Amino acid sequence: MKFIAEINVMPLKALLDPQGKAVEKVIQTNGYAEIENVRIGKHITLEIEAPTKEAAMEKVNEVCSKVLSNPIMEGYEYKITEA
Repeated sequence: MKFIAEINVMPLKALLDPQGKAVEKVIQTNGYAEIENVRIGKHITLEIEAPTKEAAMEKVNEVCSKVLSNPIMEGYEYKITEA
């Protein structure tokens, strides 16, 4: 079966996000003072061939922790749907 994984990788909340802070400052400078706590991350979509949804989740978890995120600085979450 083919599955589609939608993955979000974000900086850990305990860490400073310099890119998010820079974007937040630009947003506020442009008249949107009510917007704060901007965080910038990555959104990744991929297709995976696996016999079951559980097997697909296992593979996605593995690739997220080994390739797509830095576990020291980032966390991830994902959603898997049947293609």
